[in-house]
Amino acid sequence: MTLPYVVDAQTSLSPAELQVLHDQYDAEAASGHITTQTKFNYAWALIKSQNRQQMLQGVALLTDIYRSDPPRRRECLYYLSLGHYKLANFDEAKRFNSLLLEREPNNMQAQSLNALIEKGIAKGTATSAWRSSAAPPP
Repeated sequence: MTLPYVVDAQTSLSPAELQVLHDQYDAEAASGHITTQTKFNYAWALIKSQNRQQMLQGVALLTDIYRSDPPRRRECLYYLSLGHYKLANFDEAKRFNSLLLEREPNNMQAQSLNALIEKGIAKGTATSAWRSSAAPPP
């Protein structure tokens, strides 16, 4: 399975496309059983969103799959990392991406995402350092 490039993953679905996956998820929930594939598809769509609440919901769904379905963990790692990156949870993004890179050190998408995560961490560190130095003395 080839994972999408980060740019592709940051492109949101149309509201109609997201609605199709939402409706499928809701229909399965109403029947009492949501398949892992439906949950994954919906989580993937939510991660692609620009809406923070939807991204949080996508991360929660992927976390559930990661914990409850060990054979699907590898599939979840990239999107968990991407979701946390988009939410600026850089430590969590790095943790999940590192797990993927341990399994697949030549994975170009994970390497690309790793570079973005490192930039986010550096930017966050620089911002924290600036705030500390700009703070008035006690």
